[in-house]
Amino acid sequence: MQRNEICRALFPALNLSIVIVLSESECPDGFNLYRRKCHDINECKFDEDNSEGLCGKDTVCHNTNGSFYCSCEDGFRSTSGAAHFHAATSVKCEDLNECLEDGGLCGPNALCFNTIPQYSCICEVGFISTTGVEGFRNGDNITCRDIDECQEENVCGQNATCINTQGSFNCVCNAGFKLRSGHQEQCEDICMIGTTICGNGTCYHGASGHYCTCHAGFTNYGHKGSRCTELNCDVFNNKISLTEEFHDAHDLVMQLKKSCLELTVSENPKELDGEEILKQLLSVIDKLLSGGAIKDNRKVSIFLTMVEETLRLIGPFIKAPWTARTSTHTDLKLLVKKGDDFPQGTKTFSSKGAHLNISLKTAAGEPSYYPGFTTVSSLSYGNLEDSADGFFSGMKRQEEQSYKINSKVVTVTVSNRNTSHLKEPVILTFDHLKQSNEESHTCVFWDSSIEGGSWSARGCSVLTSNPDYTVCSCNHLSSFAVLMALHEIEDTFELKLITWVGLSLSLICLFICILTFSLIHSIKSPRTTIHLHLCISLFIATIIFLAGISRTENRVGCAVVAGLLHFFFLAAFCWMCLEGIQLFRMVVLVFNTSFKTLYMMAGGYGVPAVIVAVSALANAKGYGTKRHCWLNLELIWSFFGPVCVIIVVNIFFFLITVWKLAQKVFIITAVAQLTLLGTMWIFGCFQFEGAPIVISYLFTIFSSFQGVLLFVMHCLLSKQVREEYEKILSIFCAPGKKSYSDLSSSHTSKAPASKSTHDTGESRI
Repeated sequence: MQRNEICRALFPALNLSIVIVLSESECPDGFNLYRRKCHDINECKFDEDNSEGLCGKDTVCHNTNGSFYCSCEDGFRSTSGAAHFHAATSVKCEDLNECLEDGGLCGPNALCFNTIPQYSCICEVGFISTTGVEGFRNGDNITCRDIDECQEENVCGQNATCINTQGSFNCVCNAGFKLRSGHQEQCEDICMIGTTICGNGTCYHGASGHYCTCHAGFTNYGHKGSRCTELNCDVFNNKISLTEEFHDAHDLVMQLKKSCLELTVSENPKELDGEEILKQLLSVIDKLLSGGAIKDNRKVSIFLTMVEETLRLIGPFIKAPWTARTSTHTDLKLLVKKGDDFPQGTKTFSSKGAHLNISLKTAAGEPSYYPGFTTVSSLSYGNLEDSADGFFSGMKRQEEQSYKINSKVVTVTVSNRNTSHLKEPVILTFDHLKQSNEESHTCVFWDSSIEGGSWSARGCSVLTSNPDYTVCSCNHLSSFAVLMALHEIEDTFELKLITWVGLSLSLICLFICILTFSLIHSIKSPRTTIHLHLCISLFIATIIFLAGISRTENRVGCAVVAGLLHFFFLAAFCWMCLEGIQLFRMVVLVFNTSFKTLYMMAGGYGVPAVIVAVSALANAKGYGTKRHCWLNLELIWSFFGPVCVIIVVNIFFFLITVWKLAQKVFIITAVAQLTLLGTMWIFGCFQFEGAPIVISYLFTIFSSFQGVLLFVMHCLLSKQVREEYEKILSIFCAPGKKSYSDLSSSHTSKAPASKSTHDTGESRI
């Protein structure tokens, strides 16, 4: 009974569940049965238990009939790149950086800032949005416009002017004002900020700005706002100059002196015509150098100083930034750089035979003393090396070394007045005048402070050198050149031995010749008189040579020795010339009469005396060198010149004599004598250019044994002289056979018979 009742109670409920399950299974996915109808399920409906929803974070769920799909919110992008995706996938939404995607998204003068989500546009500093809002987006029809800061009152202060710019503004100090160092917000009076702004001048504030009134001896070259620098006009007052010899140079110097004084004295100096003065300067240099070598170191110093100061003076008045001028004896390159900005960089100047590399900072000098301009000039001279050669007292030379200029002389000037010791050296490249692998080269400059002027190597060094050129580095500026070290013959033991032995034998032989020609009356004739004085000249010259050629410790004594050697060697050649003239008179003109003694003495000793006197007056320093008491290279042609003339004259006379009297042989000794002495001094010429050792030995042998050779030619090879020697020897060998008085009488009796032979001076060989 109870079981039946329970079953009747559960049956309706079971029947309902079965009906419901059967009903739901009739609707597709995404729908549910409601009141026996299938209705869409809204999967996107907010669920408190799942706040991110079915699609996830930063997404938007889109319900569809029977389903749904997902998309990313604005400012986000799916990791798959698709606009729609299903929740069942692993796709997520990540922030989209619009500022990177589109650089011009916010428009001009605006900055883009990415936000999550989307982005924000903000105007740059100095700009404001057209609506006044701080942030905006593309499409809001908002742009950024410039803020005119200069509209604000006194934004730059009372001593400056405001200049508006896009997004900002600039404050420019008024004329005569500038920012004090360390105070960048206020303009102050220039004259109050720095008391040295005018250098050696007084600063004043004017309507157009500050200006400088220079003190006496200083100038700003007519640029009133520039610093006053020193201008030395004393160089144009120097009376010991070349201007007295050249009228044009005198006029130029007077003009420069007047202009220089006006610049240093007048408050409103007249502007110089730099181009015209430069033209005059080059013309004057041409005229001076065309007149030949100056050969006076004081005048060379004044000349170079005048050129340097003139180029410095006219530099600021040259209009063109670059000037190149060439003339007969000059090659000029001139750079002028003007402006308030301190110059930078390096410049290269190429002139004839030289190249200059210099930093513009070096040319301008210290920035605190910058006058508002910079000038650099390089002037190469055509033949100044001839005038400046030989002045080497400032050189520290080795014992066996001498110098010769082997480049063009170049003057380098800059506007910087303090060039005695440069922080950065200048580089000069000189082409050699003479190419050689043997000599060493030295970089030098002209130092006017050494004994009136001399070349000196102080502050200059050789960077590199080869047979063609030398590269120099100097830490100061002046006039520069390259010296070539010349070789001097070493006094080897062999050469000394040959010299002493040869000269000793020559003295003995010359002494015998003198006794022969002076004491044996039977052989006396005009020719023997000439031979006598020739031997006397060589005898005295040899004694002086042995006694004083190396006594250089006393400069005056050495000069006297050199002068005496000059005289007696010239006298020997003059007597040799007289012999040629005598032969010409006897054979060609048939004047069988002798020269008057007075005439012979005048020609043999008077002419050398005149030459030596003139040479000593013209260049007294030319007598004596550091090693020997002989003529230096400057004066050597006062000896070689007359010798060459005598040799040419004698050759002329001998050729005519041989042609007229070819069958006679008595001129052979004269020709041999000329050949001996002439050849000796030909070899001597090569001793000044580093001659080979063979030439040195030949010169030493010829010069040392010339007395011996003269004795052989004029005595031993003469039959008449040999006969007299035999008679004299017979007296000593057999004194009892004949007395000397008998011998003399026999000589006298024979004299008339051989008079014609004596007069012709014939020597049988």
